[in-house]
Amino acid sequence: MANHKSALKEHRRAQARRLRHRHHRARLRSAVKRYRQAISEGDADTARSLLSPTISLVDRTVKLNALSGNTGDRTKSRLTRALNRIEPTSARTSIATF
Repeated sequence: MANHKSALKEHRRAQARRLRHRHHRARLRSAVKRYRQAISEGDADTARSLLSPTISLVDRTVKLNALSGNTGDRTKSRLTRALNRIEPTSARTSIATF
């Protein structure tokens, strides 16, 4: 246990930060579980509607430093790839190339 006043304060701050980060990561895990449930059921419409809010939540979690940037990017990539696997190619929105 820390003895110096500044070390005690930093310990208190670290505990509060840890609880805040746990809250944000738990929200993210719940959203990812809902999304993956839709994917496993093969429900592309529900999964497509859940993808954007889930990716937005990943970005917010990264912004709040509760998740590292690379982990967030990897998560977003995996979520998108999962949807692309169950969605037929014709249903995907194509990006126009100019």
